[in-house]
Amino acid sequence: ATVVGHTKGRGRHKGRCGALEVKGVDDTEFKVGTGLSDAQRESPPSIGSVICYRYQELTKDGIPRFPSFIGVRHDIRV
Repeated sequence: ATVVGHTKGRGRHKGRCGALEVKGVDDTEFKVGTGLSDAQRESPPSIGSVICYRYQELTKDGIPRFPSFIGVRHDIRV
């Protein structure tokens, strides 16, 4: 998925990145907030970066349920 934005954190993550707003290869847009370390929340992947994530299943609308950040794909450029 390609990072298209960042959501501000709340609570424990106030002042840092709360979630990555991403667009999948089929143009579905969703947020990935789980799996980011504290260091990654301080300096999140830049907009335009391609990330790898995992998820439980797809919703009826084709959106990944419970997406979890794995890492940045440095071998792919969009």
